Amino acid sequence: MGKTSQKTVTRLKRQVRVRKKIRGNAERPRLNVFKSANHIYAQLIDDTKGVTVAAASTLTEGIAVAGAHTGNRASAAAVGTAIAKAALAKDIRSVVFDRNGFLYHGRIQALADAAREAGLQF
Repeated sequence: MGKTSQKTVTRLKRQVRVRKKIRGNAERPRLNVFKSANHIYAQLIDDTKGVTVAAASTLTEGIAVAGAHTGNRASAAAVGTAIAKAALAKDIRSVVFDRNGFLYHGRIQALADAAREAGLQF
């Protein structure tokens, strides 16, 4: 592994610690969130089968406005709404939220709040 910042190492430690306790299943999948500097990604994962049930990101067609910056709270909220709609289309109402070691503020919070407003429970 190359040179990794202390911030990333700390996030990965939090991720491992939380992932030991959180598991998703078919009735209540894990809503995994990952953010980079320019994009945000969300997946619904069934850990018993090891499959992704649904996914949405700022790279998904129709979510991000063409030419607009996607590393902001508004784009994260759009992804949250999209993942909630995808979950409800598959008759999933409740999920386990996995913030992937990221602190719960900013874009992570915006995504979670938008998903809750769109009908997901967690």
